[in-house]
Amino acid sequence: MFFVNIFRRNIRPGDFGSVTAMEFEILLSLAGGDLHGYAIIQEIGERSNGALTVRPGTLYRAISRLLDAGLIEEVDGRGTEDDERRRYYSMTKAGRQAAAIESQRLARQVETARARKLLKSKI
Repeated sequence: MFFVNIFRRNIRPGDFGSVTAMEFEILLSLAGGDLHGYAIIQEIGERSNGALTVRPGTLYRAISRLLDAGLIEEVDGRGTEDDERRRYYSMTKAGRQAAAIESQRLARQVETARARKLLKSKI
């Protein structure tokens, strides 16, 4: 069981509730390793086969919320070939826990949708 905090501004590290779809997409991207903002946008687009288009404003507002909640952190950039303005992000332990909780919640919803014949069963 987890608690849902409907007031986003009240979220503190360790408070796990549902994250927005965009926040979850960012956490999924960072689960593969540290990335900068544009790389997160590209990764989401590739993972969704182009079904999701993320605009920079949407991305950075979600990143700001994740930083405030302690689910991700800014880390040092990689390599000398990178633009020094790029900021890299990494998922924290709390972020990994929140992503796992959200994954379990979504898996339960998919199971229910399959049981009610809204989705085809796996073969």
